[in-house]
Amino acid sequence: MHSHGHDHGGHTGRAHPPMQPAVLAWAMAATLGLVIAEIFGGWLGHSVALLNDAAHNLSDVPALGISWLAMRWAQRPADSEKTYGYRRAGVLAAFTNAVLLVILALWLGWESIARLRAPVDVIESWMIWTSVAALAVNGGITLALVRGRNDLNLRSILVHNFGDALSNVAIIIGAIVIGMTGWRWLDPVLGLAIGLLVLWSSIGILRDSAHILLEGRPKEMGIEEVARAILKVEGVMEVHDVHVWSLGGGEIAMSCHARVPDMHLDKCESLLSGIKAMLAEEFSIGHVTVQLERAGLPAQSGYVMPEPAKR
Repeated sequence: MHSHGHDHGGHTGRAHPPMQPAVLAWAMAATLGLVIAEIFGGWLGHSVALLNDAAHNLSDVPALGISWLAMRWAQRPADSEKTYGYRRAGVLAAFTNAVLLVILALWLGWESIARLRAPVDVIESWMIWTSVAALAVNGGITLALVRGRNDLNLRSILVHNFGDALSNVAIIIGAIVIGMTGWRWLDPVLGLAIGLLVLWSSIGILRDSAHILLEGRPKEMGIEEVARAILKVEGVMEVHDVHVWSLGGGEIAMSCHARVPDMHLDKCESLLSGIKAMLAEEFSIGHVTVQLERAGLPAQSGYVMPEPAKR
């Protein structure tokens, strides 16, 4: 006997309504305007740092576009082909953006090392005022995206823009110090530090998104913990073939085989309802599939809970 349940009422921690794709559309338009401003500022101020930052911000545009498209897809309902819906579109976008971020961080690091070897003279005033405007844009985008920081897709964009904002601060500080001391090497050193920060953050997103795409269990719960909780439900004598995975967007799914004594169908339905209610309440698992089997049959699974719950 099988039971497949979809219960969305057991999820907690969603105090805010979901972010709308229009936020990303406005962020993309603002970033394009920022790129144009930094290109002119870098050209007029003879600042390679500003031109590099313009390239950095230009890389945000496809990242924002990918995430915007992913958010639109994630809102589509499940259909006969995508039976779980399109929630993982956001996870796939996060993975793609993280790969782009890693490549970008490595490229910026290489550019910083090259500038350490051959520093350039810059016009500090152009660096400062262009970076102040860029900081306002990147800071505004970052604040707009903070609400969605628990979503991997939006988290990748948040990290991207936070790195942009830090690079703007670094350019401002570097321009002031260079103007006071003549230390032209300070700008590439700050750029290298920012690149390392972006690289570290991107690897974390890459690891988390790959974990979901590979059907990994949610890190906040253990398989044995879930199985032993099911064993505490009255009537369940053994649990095996336990699988827990994330669907993306905070949705969690689980399937298992549970062995029970011979009982009437109405009691089976009551037992299944108890399992689903417990999983929704204790683990926020909303998609549950349970296959009931008669107790006493030989084990066929590679993972069997070793003992029934002690009554």
